[in-house]
Amino acid sequence: MTKQSNTYQSVKLSKYSSIKLEDNLVIEAPLQININNEPYTVVMRTPGSDEALIKGLLYAEDICKKNEDLKLSIVKAKEDYSAVINVSIRKEKLGKGYLNKRTLLSISSCGICGKKELKDLEVTGGSLKKEDTMGFEFFVYIVGFMFLKMKELQNTFKVTGGSHACAIFNKKNELLTIQEDIGRHNAVDKCIGNLISNSKLKEAKYMLVSGRVSYEIVSKAFLAKIPFIIAVSACSSLAVDFAKEFGICLIGFSRDDKMTIYANPHFLY
Repeated sequence: MTKQSNTYQSVKLSKYSSIKLEDNLVIEAPLQININNEPYTVVMRTPGSDEALIKGLLYAEDICKKNEDLKLSIVKAKEDYSAVINVSIRKEKLGKGYLNKRTLLSISSCGICGKKELKDLEVTGGSLKKEDTMGFEFFVYIVGFMFLKMKELQNTFKVTGGSHACAIFNKKNELLTIQEDIGRHNAVDKCIGNLISNSKLKEAKYMLVSGRVSYEIVSKAFLAKIPFIIAVSACSSLAVDFAKEFGICLIGFSRDDKMTIYANPHFLY
């Protein structure tokens, strides 16, 4: 398993004491993604599941939708966990998103860094319909069960307390994939990329995230046709606006058998 944390010396202060100790911190390191040997973007991420991260990102950016249309190769991998990976895609298989190349650094906390213009934030496609949620069993206790399952498998968070997680479940509330990363949107990309690799993306129905929900996460869920997003924390105003437009049921502050539904509550009735 790829190392996702490092030990650092620190000093813990309190009102009456000063204690030297060692802390485990989640690793943040750059991943340069090349497309056909040309630099495309640099993503700050936690190492591990780089292939899934790249596939999920290219899916969301409308560059490559099919697993069989791309081939990944490691160009460089350093001891500081930085890496360069090249993605080979035949020109006729490159999606429209390739024309909107990211030319700036994409930091771990920002999924829209590197976008050139405001129009690049647009996401196209018909909204999801209520039929997409038929056959679901949705109860508060089931959501609690899914979050417990996700928390149980957040191994990097247990050690560092500094990583985010995304978990995706099917309509039977069965876990399909869980991924961790220092970036919220990176964890989402890793999950989607993992499902693409395993040909299970069509089974994805519930997306659980460990932090807040921004517009970027909603757009990624929409492109993957995932009708439910459930977050531990808050939702941004743009996330709610996008969810309403896309037909996604957006739920925030899911804690202690309580939750707040911000968009499309009719999906639950």
